[in-house]
Amino acid sequence: MNPGELVTTVEGDIEKVDRTMKITEIRVHYKCPVPEDQKETVERVMEVHPVGCPAHQSIKDAIRVKIDAQFDWR
Repeated sequence: MNPGELVTTVEGDIEKVDRTMKITEIRVHYKCPVPEDQKETVERVMEVHPVGCPAHQSIKDAIRVKIDAQFDWR
């Protein structure tokens, strides 16, 4: 992968909960090229991503996190 080929977009929702504003959901979308012969590895990585990500583990009980990816198989 060359610099700039991995694109990550992150969005979030902020809602009023009780009388406080709170981040209620974060959505992470990855877009990147991947060699066809790495397809199984990439799919396995995406499955374990939440468990291995320190940021996700830190907030998972307080904020919904949705992760998805779009791969350009080459």
